[in-house]
Amino acid sequence: MPKTTTASTAAGSLTRAELSDAVHTEIGLSRIESAALVETVLDRISDALLAGDNVKISSFGSFMLRKKGLRIGRNPKTGVEVPIQPRTVLTFRPSQLLREAINTKS
Repeated sequence: MPKTTTASTAAGSLTRAELSDAVHTEIGLSRIESAALVETVLDRISDALLAGDNVKISSFGSFMLRKKGLRIGRNPKTGVEVPIQPRTVLTFRPSQLLREAINTKS
């Protein structure tokens, strides 16, 4: 798994700009082409999820949509039961390779 040497800015977050810079540095595309490539990949992932499809990226992980039905929750302050409306949630499950890399990181 490739390691990135770019320092992330906002509290350990990786930004689109940093992804574009990494593509520019690693592949040698122009900055504009690198930004367009990153945007295209993110748009394709978003479009697939919006269409209700799961996204599986080999050696990285899977983005999966789960439907949650109507259920009863409880207000923690008052203890009053409140219905929680049905919704779709996005989950990410890392691949075994990514999970191992994270767990062996020193």
